[in-house]
Amino acid sequence: MIRHGQSAANADTSIYNRVPDYRIPLTERGVEQAKATGERLKRALDGQQVCVYVSPYLRAYQTLEAMNLGDLTERVIEEPRLREQDWANFQIAGDIEDQKELRNLYGHFFYRFREGESGSDVYDRISSFMETLYRHWEKPTYAPNTLLVTHGLTMRLFCMRWFHWTVEYFESLNNPGNGELRTLLRNDDGQYSLDTAFSQWVARSVDDSVLDAPPVRF
Repeated sequence: MIRHGQSAANADTSIYNRVPDYRIPLTERGVEQAKATGERLKRALDGQQVCVYVSPYLRAYQTLEAMNLGDLTERVIEEPRLREQDWANFQIAGDIEDQKELRNLYGHFFYRFREGESGSDVYDRISSFMETLYRHWEKPTYAPNTLLVTHGLTMRLFCMRWFHWTVEYFESLNNPGNGELRTLLRNDDGQYSLDTAFSQWVARSVDDSVLDAPPVRF
């Protein structure tokens, strides 16, 4: 999985006011981040082909283009279920900032943006995508590797669904940086492990539940 490179909105959030989220492009720095990650991925693939699922957002497509995987790409499938969390059609900066503060208080997984989605909504569509992915993997001609070109929150929720992390543990995790790669590696016993853990802003165990959360004062 790769998070798209730096976008124009990562550099200047005011662009959300006038450009649809799915049309926001990469910056020059974002292109360079994607190129560097592409080189690392090509070394890791070591000549093996990869089937690519890409978010329909411009910044995701530009990230894939900059990675320049060439003949290693078996095929590219546009996958809308890998899109960014929907916040609003056009995001009014002040309103979104107020909602972000509310989200921090309420919780990132359950808080639903007005005119948008909650993290749990994204989790549900990721679950649906995984069912499709399993069916694709059953095909004998499928490539030996899979690449998801997507977004930070979507990557975290994919791993949450894959590894059955609790909501409380998910809440403790930070997004990967722009252009960062995370890989699920299959072990000899057929199980998968994550090569690099997501950083945490607060210490939580993968088994922690709401019972382990600090009590709410009211």
